[in-house]
Amino acid sequence: MQALSTIYQIIAMLTNVLVMLIIIQFIIGLLFAFNVVNRSNEFLAGFYMAINRFLEPVLRPIRNLLPNTGQIDFSPLVLIILLNIVLIVLGNVIYG
Repeated sequence: MQALSTIYQIIAMLTNVLVMLIIIQFIIGLLFAFNVVNRSNEFLAGFYMAINRFLEPVLRPIRNLLPNTGQIDFSPLVLIILLNIVLIVLGNVIYG
């Protein structure tokens, strides 16, 4: 039981990191969209591109399933909800 608890805690930590990356991607995207920060800022542009390269393989299948909503991308929100559902189910299975 101790090993399952440890595995659950590791999965929860990794999920939290992924959710933080999604939120950071969203915030940097807003900063670029509203010209608060210029895209010529090499640090933020590089960081944003790195996060996009990491998250795109996860978000693309969700985008393919969702209907086209124009400029609004709901796939990050759907991913956060799905990750939380997985954590809840996994926690209930382990802790019973």
